Amino acid sequence: MSFILFFVVLIVLIIVHELGHFLVAKFFGIKVEEFGVGYPPRALALGTWGGTTYTLNWLPFGGFVRIFGESHDYDYTPEERKQAFIYKSRWAQAAVLLAGILFNILFAWFLFSATLMMGAPTAIDESEAVGLDARLIVSSVVAGSPANAIGLIAGDEIVGLRTTDQELTELLPSVAATFISERGGQTMTLSYIRDRETQEVEEVSLTPAHGVLADSPGTPAVGIAMALVANRSLSLPQAIWQGAVSTLTALQTVGSGLANFLISIVTGSAQWDQVAGPIGIAGLVGDASSVGLVYLMYFTAFISINLAVINLIPLPALDGGRLLFVAIEAIIRRPISPKISTAFNVIGFTLLIVLMVIVTYHDIARIFS
Repeated sequence: MSFILFFVVLIVLIIVHELGHFLVAKFFGIKVEEFGVGYPPRALALGTWGGTTYTLNWLPFGGFVRIFGESHDYDYTPEERKQAFIYKSRWAQAAVLLAGILFNILFAWFLFSATLMMGAPTAIDESEAVGLDARLIVSSVVAGSPANAIGLIAGDEIVGLRTTDQELTELLPSVAATFISERGGQTMTLSYIRDRETQEVEEVSLTPAHGVLADSPGTPAVGIAMALVANRSLSLPQAIWQGAVSTLTALQTVGSGLANFLISIVTGSAQWDQVAGPIGIAGLVGDASSVGLVYLMYFTAFISINLAVINLIPLPALDGGRLLFVAIEAIIRRPISPKISTAFNVIGFTLLIVLMVIVTYHDIARIFS
């Protein structure tokens, strides 16, 4: 089921991406020969409208658009030049190439906004908790702390905290922090929920320790930061605004993460077990869907941002690489030799395939481990 959902999400995101190329190409008067759902071989031709043939294809891994006039190895007639990609201005070419990336970002914005309107988990202040079904969530865990030692992770929901003679009565971050700090040296039992599907509650013992908090080494602590989270539905204007904020934050997070990862590959310090490929993402899609539609939509938005950022990488096989070629051609004021562009495309595809094989290997290794 996870893989079916993964393919559905992937198809939707790639079709959104290709729709961006399609619409902007049409806007600039560039002929689009085919808009395909899935990859060839062709299963069914739905018809031809506006000079474009719409098709369904057998390989369900996404979609594509076939734009007319991308090759220099063809003698175009004067009429064909009016609709050929390579005879449009460099600005028009760049706009067509950027459109897929932009549509993925806009789609993520739409999904983020929709989840906020439907009621997404949101961090709230303690003063806002009245009347809401608020949950006390672990937002981070300090390395080497008692909480880290017993395997507590960010996202765990705290449902109980007690010593042998006292129990936490209010599940609020400030109250929980005070409860812990006043009981240095005492052993505590923490109840938490990790798997929302099974509602499993585990009990673990924690002994508050000094020196865990860098800014307050004398305060007893177990090494967790806590946040109060509740499902909140925003109005349309609020959702659109907060959706934009979430989109920009995701772009920054994914962009910096990808940049650091690429640098680590070059320096030989890449941590491959921290990266998910298709198999890993399929599992995450399944996890998100098991929690609920809102979580699946939120995760899909994040994947859409990933797709947009990855396509900006200046590899010839990606939109970023093609944009780089357009920029170079604008500077040298002539087309790049087909032999050079073909060679770079082969190198780009090879690098992507090697990267995909490595990531997939680690995905499989994680499953068996």
